[in-house]
Amino acid sequence: MAKLTQLKCVPCRGGEPTLAPQEIENLKSKISNLWDVIEDNGIKKLTRGFTFKNFKQALAFVNKVGELAEQQGHHPEIEFGWGHAQVTWWTHASGGLHQNDFIMAAKTDRVLP
Repeated sequence: MAKLTQLKCVPCRGGEPTLAPQEIENLKSKISNLWDVIEDNGIKKLTRGFTFKNFKQALAFVNKVGELAEQQGHHPEIEFGWGHAQVTWWTHASGGLHQNDFIMAAKTDRVLP
């Protein structure tokens, strides 16, 4: 398999199956161990917190992740404030984790300064 950062997200129309636990573990091993798989209302998601020196750096990071999301056609939940950001990926169309989420997590890590 190519490095996740070299892959592009595939369009999801809904109905795609979510990843099996073994697939999640396999893909999780290919990204930073700072990402966590969580379950929120029965939906598995991939999340990571980021810290920055100030609000300006956090905002710049969020804007870059937003641009990346637009390019890939796959969008996260982002919360941020002074010196911090939380990025959460999951595939809304399938209601859980898809390979796209791991691709975007790997790409998100490359946005860091």
